[in-house]
Amino acid sequence: MANLDLEKLSIDKIQAGFSAGDFSSEELTNAYLEKIKNDDTNAFISINEQAIAQAQAADKRIKSGQGTVLTGVPLAVKDIIVVAGLRATGGSKILENYIAAYDATVIARLKEAGMVVLGKTNCDEFAMGSSNENSSFGPVLNPYDKTRVTGGSSGGSAAAIAANLAPVALGTDTGGSIRQPAAFCGIYGLKPSYGRVSRCGSMAMASSLDQIGPMANNVKDLAYLLSFMAGFDDKDASSAKAKVGDYLSALHSDAKKLTIGIPKEYFAGDIEPDIKKALEEQIEKLKKEGLKIVEVSLPYTDYALAAYYLLMPAEVSSNLARYDGLRYGGSDLADKELSLDNWYKEVRSIGLGAESKRRIILGTYILSAGYYDAYYKKAQKVRTLIKQEFAQVFSQVDLLLTPATPTTAFKLGDKAQDPLSMYLSDVFTVAANIGGISGLVLPIAKDKNGLPIGLQLLANAFSEEKLFNLASFIENLNK
Repeated sequence: MANLDLEKLSIDKIQAGFSAGDFSSEELTNAYLEKIKNDDTNAFISINEQAIAQAQAADKRIKSGQGTVLTGVPLAVKDIIVVAGLRATGGSKILENYIAAYDATVIARLKEAGMVVLGKTNCDEFAMGSSNENSSFGPVLNPYDKTRVTGGSSGGSAAAIAANLAPVALGTDTGGSIRQPAAFCGIYGLKPSYGRVSRCGSMAMASSLDQIGPMANNVKDLAYLLSFMAGFDDKDASSAKAKVGDYLSALHSDAKKLTIGIPKEYFAGDIEPDIKKALEEQIEKLKKEGLKIVEVSLPYTDYALAAYYLLMPAEVSSNLARYDGLRYGGSDLADKELSLDNWYKEVRSIGLGAESKRRIILGTYILSAGYYDAYYKKAQKVRTLIKQEFAQVFSQVDLLLTPATPTTAFKLGDKAQDPLSMYLSDVFTVAANIGGISGLVLPIAKDKNGLPIGLQLLANAFSEEKLFNLASFIENLNK
């Protein structure tokens, strides 16, 4: 099916194609695999050799009437999330040849629903980065302008959807790693509430902040995916028993009953004029439609980025200790005759990239005697204040509307030598992870260079229905 139109395919369109006999899952999967072969964005690290067999099994299931809405739909998976039998590199040289022995819980659930895994997407090493330039497998190029970044760390998944290499994908979000690439690549991305989706089988970067989430071409596809991914998992101690909502019904709820808060602190910073203008125009549109919009204040937002860059490296220094070249891979990186101490030094020196090393060193320093109280403990107190502030504001409003990023996609190399400037790319996204709340980014416009501009919606923990409700309303309003 060389002529199969893959342009922004939705799950509904795919299922309609299956029903009408226009194409099978095998033909659709083949078309995506062919496109991936000729891709020049570097979105994928590896391809699933079982993809065609999975698609054939899905076709049989559809014919027998046993399928779900996801059966036969191809999926791209960020290489932080393990898929049995596939390489799981985490974007790192130290795991270059590691083959996963089991499926992450989300993968098991989506496979059970009949999805077809196309392959593993490129990402910043162990999800550390805001540009996808920290991958050991090279940077991912933005499909809108290949001289620019995709955002990180789920840049490969975002590029795969934007370049029509996959209809939907999975990413992870620790401080904005789904939402920022979604904004840069003009797609839709959801960070579910902490505990809403099992983290079992996702390589831990900062365990108290990480969350797996869906990425897609439209709001409805995010809702479809979350419906199957969400729910308690006894393999993940942080998994919540909160009831899974009816996300598809939420798409059709009356958005005019919602109260939307505009946090003044999010609009006071250094935002590119095109982004500010697009957001202001969107807010005016919503007002004209009769939605209730009020200004709110989140003063502790100013401390969120600083707190995040203390809490996250502290957890990184602990979590990355497991990559020692003995248990998971990297044993070919050092001389076997070395003492154990020197072995660790050699393997980790060769196997880990500069950003990972920077965060491990910073995190170890933060947790060291004499500095734990001054930095880590203080950051934890700020975290509590941010959580309380979100709880207080969500007692007044249903959602918050904010910018997703301060800039549109920047040029490759522009911020690579300036970590602080790179970290500021996350200024609007990190607070949601610190507070454990949910966030969704959707495209609303393009800047003067034709680059996508994203809008961020934030809702209280386990209130994803409200996100889907307003996001769907905005999506339809902008059509």
